[in-house]
Amino acid sequence: MLEEKIHVYPYRWVVLFVFALISAIIQIQWLTFASVAREARLFYNVSALQIDFLSLIFMGVFLLVCIPASYIIDTFGIKIGLGIGAILTGVFGLMKGFFPGDYTLVVIAQTGLAIAQPFILNAATKVAVQWFPLLERALAVGIATLAQFLGIIIVMIATPLMIETDISGVYDLSPMLMTYGLISCAGAIILLIFLRERPPTPPEIIEHKENLSVAKNVKQIFFQPDMKYLFPIFFIGLGLFNAISTCIDQICQTKGLTMDQTGIIGGIMLVAGIIGALILPVFSDKLKRRKAFICMAMAGATPGIIGLAFFTHYPLLLISSFILGFFLLGAGAPVGFQYCAEVTRPAPESISQGLLLFTGQVSGILFIVFMNLVGITPAMMIFIGLALINILLSLGLKESKMILASRQIDVKQM
Repeated sequence: MLEEKIHVYPYRWVVLFVFALISAIIQIQWLTFASVAREARLFYNVSALQIDFLSLIFMGVFLLVCIPASYIIDTFGIKIGLGIGAILTGVFGLMKGFFPGDYTLVVIAQTGLAIAQPFILNAATKVAVQWFPLLERALAVGIATLAQFLGIIIVMIATPLMIETDISGVYDLSPMLMTYGLISCAGAIILLIFLRERPPTPPEIIEHKENLSVAKNVKQIFFQPDMKYLFPIFFIGLGLFNAISTCIDQICQTKGLTMDQTGIIGGIMLVAGIIGALILPVFSDKLKRRKAFICMAMAGATPGIIGLAFFTHYPLLLISSFILGFFLLGAGAPVGFQYCAEVTRPAPESISQGLLLFTGQVSGILFIVFMNLVGITPAMMIFIGLALINILLSLGLKESKMILASRQIDVKQM
């Protein structure tokens, strides 16, 4: 009788689309100034670190809001949790547009947007579990991750094109910030209209979950054996991405590249991430393999980091950026998030994903500050060593028990 009630609804793609849309928008707001850091310094008449601070706010606030946001998502549902994130995104995105020239007000707006971010990003695996069957979930998380990459591509490539100059050659960021503000408001409205909490019937047989406190769920996740490897993997991997994407303008400046070339290099990393997210999670679902794809992601990303550290020629930097994005973003993030949701069951997906993002935000802050203190080139040398450590850590993972059980079912049916 239970199997008759299991049904997969086409509306799941609508839910995934509106979630992907708001995910892309919050990434645009996070890295608004990353590819135009030099111009932003002149526009606001502030230091390089003060411009990086506009991105660092997101990471710092995430540390404070991550667990409360995950608790709200898990307790009150994705409609309430994502709704909070969407409203904050629309309101504070418009605030940046209305007060583009006031650095203090922009900092306040960035703080409001930073509060919105965990309400959005922490919901990805929860959306997948609510609406998608097991063997579509890596794909669903991959598409959500793809949308984040798309947002970053837009901000890396389109932002320099929207910077205007007056007759005297002074940069004006106002049109760009207002455009992003209007997009944020429209995206928030679309999500609030079309988002649904869950389908009428579940896409899988629902496991019974013991109703534990947040503290007990966090403890359960931390003491899961595979998380002793996955936490440091995300600490390094996500931290490296946060640092490199935030400081991409400084990295390219040391190599003598122009603002437009900087935008293309940052954008190609995300294009590669999109291509990877469309391909690799699908194969992970079809082949019923999680560990192999995480190992491949860590091994494949390392040559990309080496290339960004050592190469100075523009074409070689483009190739390095593509390799890094394809493996680290295309497989490491979406497959890693889904693997975490599977190995930490029955802990809530929003909390397990939130903790992974939490570790990446901590390391992102540390790595960005480190790059500003010791310099870009020495920091990139250290990053290569960290990438090699990640390869070794990924080898210590064990395959997801849910995936192993799914393989056994296939064997029995043969």
